Amino acid sequence: MNTTDVPSARHAGISELDKLDETELYPDCNFMSAFNFLAKLMHMKVDSKWTNTSFDKLLQLLTTAFPLANIPKSHYEAKKKMSEIGLVYEAIHVFKNDCYFNAYIKSSVTAKDVVWHATGQCKEEGKMRHPVDGISWKKFDARYPDFASEPRNVRLGLSSDGFNPFGNMNNAYNSSFMLTLLIPGPKLPRKDMDVFLRPLVDELKDLWSNGVETKDSFTNSVFTMRVALLMTINDFPAHSSLSGWSGQGYYACSICNVDTPCIETRPPPRRRTNDEILEQLRPFSGKALQREPGKHPEHGGKKKRCDETVEGNWSKKSIFYELRYWSNVELKHNLDVMHIEKNVCESLLNTLLKHKEKSKDTVNARKVLKEWGIRSELWMKPSGNNRKEEKPHPNYSFSTADRSLFCLFIRGVKLPDGFGSNFRTKVTDDDTKIPGLKSHDHHLMMQRLLPIGLRAFLDSFISTPLIELCLFFKQLCVQTLKISDMEDAKTQLINILCSLEQIFSPSFFDIMIHLVMYLPEEAVQGGLVYMRWMYPFERYMKKLKNYIRNKARPEGSIAEGYVADEALTYASRYLDTVKTRFNRPDRNFDASVPQCKHYVFQSVCRPISKGDDVDLDPDTKAKISWFILNNSYELDKYRE
Repeated sequence: MNTTDVPSARHAGISELDKLDETELYPDCNFMSAFNFLAKLMHMKVDSKWTNTSFDKLLQLLTTAFPLANIPKSHYEAKKKMSEIGLVYEAIHVFKNDCYFNAYIKSSVTAKDVVWHATGQCKEEGKMRHPVDGISWKKFDARYPDFASEPRNVRLGLSSDGFNPFGNMNNAYNSSFMLTLLIPGPKLPRKDMDVFLRPLVDELKDLWSNGVETKDSFTNSVFTMRVALLMTINDFPAHSSLSGWSGQGYYACSICNVDTPCIETRPPPRRRTNDEILEQLRPFSGKALQREPGKHPEHGGKKKRCDETVEGNWSKKSIFYELRYWSNVELKHNLDVMHIEKNVCESLLNTLLKHKEKSKDTVNARKVLKEWGIRSELWMKPSGNNRKEEKPHPNYSFSTADRSLFCLFIRGVKLPDGFGSNFRTKVTDDDTKIPGLKSHDHHLMMQRLLPIGLRAFLDSFISTPLIELCLFFKQLCVQTLKISDMEDAKTQLINILCSLEQIFSPSFFDIMIHLVMYLPEEAVQGGLVYMRWMYPFERYMKKLKNYIRNKARPEGSIAEGYVADEALTYASRYLDTVKTRFNRPDRNFDASVPQCKHYVFQSVCRPISKGDDVDLDPDTKAKISWFILNNSYELDKYRE
């Protein structure tokens, strides 16, 4: 796309919007414009999930009943009106007229929130409430003061994730949704991701260098808005695809870099500086390692094995290094706390419950203990007169009776509405397994339920470090984070992991357990975790699946639904007479609690169930009377 055409296209869309807004719905109609009617009607279609056919029939009825009204005759004409004002998508190029960045600052409702990071940041030293309080953000502002001087400039986080659009996990199909890029295909792009990121990177380069002229509705002024990519937020496989550092093999950790041997008999690893990373990537800029990605015919259709002595675990130089500022960003690729917590909890829970397929306590793990000559009490032992060997019961797993009691405890958990899943349905009928837990279920299990269950069924020297690990994740996810707490947590994690190494077999300590060590450091660099994890994007995948009406064209259905939803979400902020997501009541709307004029009887809560009449004995009645008479300030003048 020619960037010089953007201003003219944008102004054409604005003029068309003004023209539609001034068009009467019908002659002498002064309370609703044609565009207002169209926006409300399209909002009802999306909110009620009408099909295109039913929407066409409604429009045909309206145009027949009201022939003088300016109403489109079909869904096609309605979409065409929307596309004339810039609310449209295109294949490959997704930032049509920069409408996605402009929407927030041009809306009088959201324009003030764009500069909140500059006006509402935490003033207390050593506390963080927003990514602006992190070291990475502060260093970026210090290095680029011209960019930081304009608080309305936009800093982006890029999220990439794969999902099955059909909801059928056996169907061989996968898509990756990144900002406004939808990449179809039966397989993940992996290191070929840069091919699909090309239009996005080109747009980011232009938005950094030239910016885009836009209007601030809050101050009613025009300014040039610039955009910078500050971080990526991904699960571990996507982390490898975007960063270029392979997450497999003996050097899976990109932070430890080449200091990550499988047996840790070396000094603590150190985080490489940006200059050192660029030096490692320097060979990829030359012809020696300039090869085609993936299974290229030059390599016989097979992946070429990298030379670890030259390349380390790098598979490519990320396309993001084409951005002028990317090499100076401190925290480029976030470790996703959601997936790390989920994987740690899953490994721990399956090992505790002795899950046959998913437990880390496997037969091979026991044989390794014997090869290394450690933990002889866990070695495989003969089973009676048979030649088969059996695993002795470990002290870090529940016994059969305790496993049933723990599952009964989980089955009986009741949570407030909207707080979490119904755990009653997660436990199997025989009370031996807890399958089918989602990421948020593991989040609740790790931070709320395991600390209680472990204390009841395991010895203290085993349960104590596990509970401390659970409490660390709970501390990490708070909404106001202290830097000193994270510094202390890093020291405590060393002791926790050392204690766990004395309890579990080496097979328990995979890359996810290893990455926990770096979570406190990244919290200080990037800011609050709940603004840097994958929960919002994972939940958005469910929304995208609901857009699919034509299973033969899932990408088109998702793109159509996404554009319509974004456009109508923007417009619905101004539709006061229509129930939208911004003005509809909560699902659990509490009626007002009646208040009493006497202080001691004023209630600040409501009962959770119907009350029962109870007859008070004389002693209890006397205590209540004493409390009321001595705690009612209205009676002070009489007591004097």
